[in-house]
Amino acid sequence: MYKASDKISDLMSQEEDAIQIISRFGLEMGVGEQTIQEACETHDVHTPTFLAVVNYKVFKQRALPADIDIPTLQRYLHNAHTYFLDFRLPRLRRSLIEAIIPVDPTTKIPSLILRCYDEFVEEIRTHIEHENEGLFEEHEHDDERITSKLTEIKNLIIKYFPSSSTPSSGTWGTITYPLISVMSDLWHTEQDFADHCAIEDDILRPALTHHPIRKAKTDTVKQETEELSDRERDVLIQVVRGLSNKEIADVLCISMHTVVTHRKHITRKLNIHSTAGLTIYAIVNHLIALNSLE
Repeated sequence: MYKASDKISDLMSQEEDAIQIISRFGLEMGVGEQTIQEACETHDVHTPTFLAVVNYKVFKQRALPADIDIPTLQRYLHNAHTYFLDFRLPRLRRSLIEAIIPVDPTTKIPSLILRCYDEFVEEIRTHIEHENEGLFEEHEHDDERITSKLTEIKNLIIKYFPSSSTPSSGTWGTITYPLISVMSDLWHTEQDFADHCAIEDDILRPALTHHPIRKAKTDTVKQETEELSDRERDVLIQVVRGLSNKEIADVLCISMHTVVTHRKHITRKLNIHSTAGLTIYAIVNHLIALNSLE
């Protein structure tokens, strides 16, 4: 565990996430030989709160000090929000465009992947706006659902992204360097946002409410894709065509309740939650003709 007497330069050089942490607390480079205590005092940062975040993120240390400083922690989280919205997510979108758009223009899959990403960003924006308003308890269950959307985008690229018809000058095998880079960025963004949500759940909320720290979240259970039934395929096709639940019920001569049940089964089996993602699945698996979506 890191202590107040440790040199902050050692923390920064030894831990991958340390630069992000110090920037979100408002600390700077050029720390010289300062200890963590000295660097925190120089920038008016509460040292026990700084160490609580560092040791939680690096070592998953859950024995938090009793004197967490709420304003210091809220400032850290607010700076993280600014980083995600103003830098990380726009930059990742530009990288995604560079990696996936230069492919066969007759396929819709790259634009659908980008639509999935834009839907994810809007959810992040809404989530952060509510956090900034202090509505933690109302939206505490959104965290895993939001991070799962990045997993979904990664899986859509891995499973369904088409090979480029024109080889890129920067390639490794048949995979372009920009695609390798953006997949790495997606993974790191997913981890960073999951850690950010965990700090809110396991440090800020207990400090605000004095409740016991929650049990650490376990990794999301990997789900094997199951076969869709014939009726589920029929429903999926109508969803991709843009029909409402009522319209699907009318077309297939089934009840709306049955439509809703089939949609839940489709989402569970495919582990795909967005319409754009379902559209990609339907196109790739030849359930719907591309020209029928024009």
